[in-house]
Amino acid sequence: MRGMSADSRSTPTRRLAAPVGILAAVAAAFAYVGAVDPNEPGHYPVCPLLRFTGLYCPGCGGLRSAHAVVHGDLPAALHANAIAVVGYLLFAVLWTVWVVRAARGRPLRLDLRSVHLWTAGALLLLFTVVRNLPFGGWLHP
Repeated sequence: MRGMSADSRSTPTRRLAAPVGILAAVAAAFAYVGAVDPNEPGHYPVCPLLRFTGLYCPGCGGLRSAHAVVHGDLPAALHANAIAVVGYLLFAVLWTVWVVRAARGRPLRLDLRSVHLWTAGALLLLFTVVRNLPFGGWLHP
């Protein structure tokens, strides 16, 4: 079996165990947030940055966004936290690629370079700054 990777020699069940496990954990988290409404006070902790400074962090509204996605309300999800919705979509695409590659016996390889990480960080910072400026009120959760 020279030339074959360890992933291609393992059983399909073994190769799919990690992606299925990750999906189960994410689905359980979304199910919990879908059942326990973050719009009602007392269920989840308050964002410390918002509580002590009045500023919205990039994660503020993420639970409300997830709750809206679970209930099929995309406009409310985008209003609560647009960047989180992009993250959910990115996760779905990457997870799908992972499953297809695992089923074919190929490992998932992400070739992230520093430019990709700096760009993602800059976009996150821009989102955070804009949502805290007066004209960025439409990005408030």
